[in-house]
Amino acid sequence: MTYEVLASEELFNGRAFKVRVDQVQAPTGHVMHVEVVVHHGAVVLVPIDDDGRIVFVKQYRHPAGKILLELPAGTLDPHEDPESCAIRECREEIGMAPGKITRIGGFYLAPGYSTEYLDIYMAQEMNPAPLDQDEDEDLEIERLDIHQIQQRIEAGIIEDAKTLASLHIFSHAVAS
Repeated sequence: MTYEVLASEELFNGRAFKVRVDQVQAPTGHVMHVEVVVHHGAVVLVPIDDDGRIVFVKQYRHPAGKILLELPAGTLDPHEDPESCAIRECREEIGMAPGKITRIGGFYLAPGYSTEYLDIYMAQEMNPAPLDQDEDEDLEIERLDIHQIQQRIEAGIIEDAKTLASLHIFSHAVAS
């Protein structure tokens, strides 16, 4: 089963992503126009402090119109490997560098329209090593134990998809 790209047109080229429209021919011969958000990829961190709590960030997300409680995350720079990005983002967002970092999984954010793939890293043995936050970030750190996290999920307070998916993958990674 092969799909062939007949044509591709870039419509937008921004700081974080590009948008293109592909003309794709399905194996049946049907031709469709597919809008694609082209993204370098990103990482999500599950940082664990010395007390076994997971470190979250609160930040304003303009498209959502509110402050969200999320796991730290960030976009890969062009040609940056995910592990290096994870270490950098940990230092930028929570001011800590992991002494131990482990990839525990990954997923496509929204494969119906985006190429963005997120690698998930568990960060442990944290040491102070802050880097400046990005200009558009005003982050507040919140440390939660597993019980508190579950309460916030059930209450609808944690509603960020990458955070929910990453916590799910994390719970299976530590259980095995």
